[in-house]
Amino acid sequence: MLEEALEHLVKGIVEHPDEVQVRARKIRTGRVLEVRVHPEDLGKVIGRGGRTAKALRTVVNALADGKYVRVDLVDLNEAR
Repeated sequence: MLEEALEHLVKGIVEHPDEVQVRARKIRTGRVLEVRVHPEDLGKVIGRGGRTAKALRTVVNALADGKYVRVDLVDLNEAR
């Protein structure tokens, strides 16, 4: 549910919504939601001074019902 909500929010912000990908990974303390966007959209998702990214993290943490969730933002060209 968190992945779908985050993907919906991010798609509403970016210019290339078809390239938004949200992947969830389990870690020892909770989950990591990795958001990949088109390189041109990364600035929009982060926002001025990180305000948009902080707002996205706040919404996701509110939906997480007290469980630990970390949100990472990366562009599609960044290799892992």
